[in-house]
Formats: sequence, C-alpha cells, structure tokens
Amino acid sequence: MQILDGKSLALKIEETIKKEVQLLNQQQITPGLAVILVGDDPASQSYVNMKAKACKRTGIYSTTHEMPQSITQDSLLQTISMLNQNPNIDGILVQLPLPQHIDTTTILEAIAPHKDVDGFHPFNVGRIAANLQGFTPATPMGVITLLQAYDINLKGKNVVIVGTSNIVGKPLGALFLNHNATITLCHIHTNNLIEHTKNADILCVAVGKPNLITKEMLKEGAIVIDIGINRLENGKIIGDVDFDNVAPICSFITPVPGGVGPMTIASLLQNTIKATKIRANL
Repeated sequence: MQILDGKSLALKIEETIKKEVQLLNQQQITPGLAVILVGDDPASQSYVNMKAKACKRTGIYSTTHEMPQSITQDSLLQTISMLNQNPNIDGILVQLPLPQHIDTTTILEAIAPHKDVDGFHPFNVGRIAANLQGFTPATPMGVITLLQAYDINLKGKNVVIVGTSNIVGKPLGALFLNHNATITLCHIHTNNLIEHTKNADILCVAVGKPNLITKEMLKEGAIVIDIGINRLENGKIIGDVDFDNVAPICSFITPVPGGVGPMTIASLLQNTIKATKIRANL
C-alpha cells in the first residue's frame, strides 16, 4: 500500500506557481483572486483562510469580501458584477454553501466564465464535459493531477464514484471519461452499493459520511480516493473511508487530511494563473 501524498505534491505545485508569478511580475502583471464569503460558517472560514495563505505563499494577490448571513441576493450579485469588471481580479470564487435564501445557481451563473476559477459556471461545466479547454473544478482537477503524479494509468480502468454533486462527482466522472476510463456514478439512491464498489479499480468517495466505505466493499489492490471531510465530536478530521481497515488491502490510498484537500487549493491557484494568462493574452 502506498499513500497518495497530496500535501507534498501541492507544495511542489506551489513552488512552480511561485516561479510563474515572478515571471508575470516581471511583465508588470499581478494575478488577482477575489473570494466572497457569506456568513460565519467555521468550515467555510477555515477554507477561505487556507486559500488566502496559499495565495500569500505564491505571490498571488487575494482579497476576501466577507458578507453577513443576511445579505440580499441583489447585493451579492452587485458585488460579483463589480468584480467581473475589475481588471485587477482574474479569478472570482464564491465559497459554498450559501444561505438558503440565496439561489446558488443564479450566483454561480453571474460570475464571468473567464474568471470562474472554481469551474462551476455552466459554460465551463459544458466545456469539460465535451473534453474542451475550460476551467476544471478544483477538487476533480486535483484528484486527476494526484493520480498522474504517481504514474497511475487511467485508460480502461473501472472507476466508481460515490457522490454525484455538481462540484465534485459529476465533473470528476467527466474527467475520468476524458482519460478513457469506464465510469460508474453512485449516489444515495443506488441499490446495493457494494456491487459497484467491489468492481472498482479506482474508488472515489465524496459524500460526507464517516466510515461509509469498509474493507468488505473493495477488491484487493484497489486505488481509493477519499474526498470526504468530516469533523468528529472530538475535533478529529476523517474522510468517508474506514482508513485503518481499508488501507492494508489497497494499492494506493489518500489520507484525510493531507490527500485531496491540499490538491484542491493547489488546483485553484493553477486556475487563477491560467485566468491571468488569458487576461494578459499570454
């Protein structure tokens, strides 16, 4: 069994980004990322802080627009419009989830597609599904980058994805399909989940349910990508996989934390640099 170390790979990616930022600075270009945070959800605040620190480490200018839970949808749309028109901002990221009185789809569609570094705008979703150039959602992008870094060939692999969110499961399925894997998407209504997971060469789980995947649900030598993040009552962070019992039968497995999480932030930074280069016609 080998650990897929997303933390160390993310640091390597950051070093590359730092060099790219320095080259852009020499041309009087500064990459800029704007994050919108609504409310005071601790998990969201933590993610935003981690993104801000990563920007600081790599030299990307970042600004966070903190807004109260009670903000109106119109006010939020006005802020996005302002950022769309700001020439110093290359990427716009709205931290999810949003309060219930705000329509998430309307907000995400308001972001200019060329600044959509989260890859959630339908324009970019469609381009990724069609295997065309666009902004790939950061978590799925990070998963593929991590597998490729360990020279894992995806062609012809049976890939089972548990969790079909628009942010992770669906776009991850599209990416695997673009790499000629055979994909199965499973969700809360899937009957007899074990029938599917037992057939997986690569199993990806993004549900948010601790210990959902047990060793009985996997075949020997499977590759396991745990995308779930769950905070237990004692404060410990774990994924969706029963790591201690599953790891011994895997060929590769991601830890939580230190697996997919750091890769998500690294991918976001890569998308921001990509947006900067589009803006600068580079």
